Amino acid sequence: MAKSAFPEKLKPMLATLVDKPFSDSNWSYEIKWDGYRALAFINKGKVDLKSRNDKSFNKKFYSVLNAMKQWKINAVIDGEIVVTDNKGVSSFGTLQNWRSEADGLLIFYAFDILWLEGKDLTSLPFHERRTILRSIMPKDHEIIRLSENLDGSGKDAFATALKMNLEGIMAKKNDSLYQPGERSKQWLKIKASKRQEMVIGGYTNNEGSTKPFSSLLVGVFDGKQLKYTGKIGTGFSIKTQTDMLQKFKPLIRTTNPFSALPDINSPSRFRPDPPHATATWLKPELVCEVSFTEMTSDEVMRHPSFESMRIDKKATDIVLEKETESSKLTGAHKTLASKKIIVPTNKKERKTLLNPTDESQVRNMGGHDLKLTNLSKLYWPDDHITKRDMLNYYYRVAPTILPYLKDRPQSLNRHPNGINGKQFYQKDVKGKVPDWINTLTYYSEIDKRKKEFFICDDEASLLYLVSLGCIEISPWSSRAENPDNPDWCVIDLDPDKNSFNQVIQAAQVTHNLFKLLGIPSYCKTSGSTGLHIYVPLAAKNTYEQSKEFARSIVTIVHSELPKFTSIERHVANRGGKMYLDFLQNRPQATIAAPYCLRPKPGATVSMPLHWDEVKTGLRMTDFTIDNSIARIREAGDIFKPVLGKGINLEKALKQLNAIK
Repeated sequence: MAKSAFPEKLKPMLATLVDKPFSDSNWSYEIKWDGYRALAFINKGKVDLKSRNDKSFNKKFYSVLNAMKQWKINAVIDGEIVVTDNKGVSSFGTLQNWRSEADGLLIFYAFDILWLEGKDLTSLPFHERRTILRSIMPKDHEIIRLSENLDGSGKDAFATALKMNLEGIMAKKNDSLYQPGERSKQWLKIKASKRQEMVIGGYTNNEGSTKPFSSLLVGVFDGKQLKYTGKIGTGFSIKTQTDMLQKFKPLIRTTNPFSALPDINSPSRFRPDPPHATATWLKPELVCEVSFTEMTSDEVMRHPSFESMRIDKKATDIVLEKETESSKLTGAHKTLASKKIIVPTNKKERKTLLNPTDESQVRNMGGHDLKLTNLSKLYWPDDHITKRDMLNYYYRVAPTILPYLKDRPQSLNRHPNGINGKQFYQKDVKGKVPDWINTLTYYSEIDKRKKEFFICDDEASLLYLVSLGCIEISPWSSRAENPDNPDWCVIDLDPDKNSFNQVIQAAQVTHNLFKLLGIPSYCKTSGSTGLHIYVPLAAKNTYEQSKEFARSIVTIVHSELPKFTSIERHVANRGGKMYLDFLQNRPQATIAAPYCLRPKPGATVSMPLHWDEVKTGLRMTDFTIDNSIARIREAGDIFKPVLGKGINLEKALKQLNAIK
């Protein structure tokens, strides 16, 4: 995970309102606290408490601020500031009027962590962020507390909330990423009663009344228009009204702020008593929270009651929250926005393998104890990415990457001191690896001798390989059981002085040629500077046949793009042009596996792509150690067809000859 600067500003992630509770083991459930949402920015002893609209809570809630200053971490924590009664129920009214400890104990309930000690955690799944948060929480602290998960199913949690007279519950998908400022459908709120923030656009005075005012006129924004939603005549004391009236005075205006003029004397909506009232209009800048029984078909509240003022929300952000059916946002039928992206349902996402502190750790993998050392060593110094981060990545990606490694001999490209240290290649591992590591004895034509090649066929051997400093994993295209017959043919677009847009152009021409031939092809980033295009062969042909097929393809592509491509083997003869490399299709040739890291700045990943993603604007840095797990979670393994049914190579060569 790359080092990142301390974020001075962040907007909290928001939840979607749904109609009813649900039960799903992929979700966690928490209390919906009735307080002020707050982000705590803690950096080198300095603390800022910010509201959701970036207002400072430092002075108002000084006791929370002082408690945070004693917390010896550098972090950004998401939580809620509340005042609770002796039963643990939060009271927003008490919080709103809080002046000192005499008014009650302030509590900061922490429920998420976004940044910690130089690491941006927003790209980690929710359950991992919660584990990290739990590990750093102060023990038995009076003010700073963890907002614990509620036991049982979502329906059980909601029933508990009703019994305790809580505002409701929150449901959060365990694998959800943190999306600052976004209203996510992977965080849901289920309210025990209907409540909504409203913008105050005016107030009324009934004829003969002695109260400061009789009712509030409120609405919500619909675009730039303030849409009227009702009149509120209950829920406030005389003192509350007097305080509110002081806030109203500087906002008085002569014109009605609502898009449609409400009839303040209409008995069908207001039922005033006595039946005559005058209105005072206000600039729509103040926000209050309102409870009500239901919303009518024309979106006016029935039986509304004032709950509190809200200083933490901007008026222009207040829109009518409409309940979504929870069944539409949960369950196995849920798909992502892109029709091409399917969420894999047969695998649960893994947590990280290593804890964030111990320098050496032993983990048992497949019955083998792996001693993993020097875990804080910086492998990408400029990005502050450690050996620990690398091992955690490969542990999490193992179920996805292993099908492309299993039973395949490896050429080890070792970087024991990171990307800036000395690297070396190791092909013959005879006598240099544990007995439980499988190897292939194979005659090397280059060296005219037999060598024992490392075979990576499970997560234990994968992590052993990574622990040796193998940042990238480079397998053969063939398996040990059939070493002379590759499972795929690969074309490596290797730029020299070319722009990446030219690499993309060459890939598109290659793809169009394959489409003309009716041949499936699959593209991935190299993780370095180029693109790799694969065609499945299913070990039905020899390396020589694969190489000659690739040679025929790149010859045609070169004829289409002669100005900036070359098929010359020797670098000196290419003239700085992009090499259309077909010689990767030789025995013992290796190429970076899909989903593997590369020893390049930013810890880039060799990432499979949909062909419609191979277009101008694509960058190699789009896929790194920080975001690739999330990408895989959403897209699934889109490279899987490479391991499937192979093409009829003889037929393809005949078609090629016909179009030359």
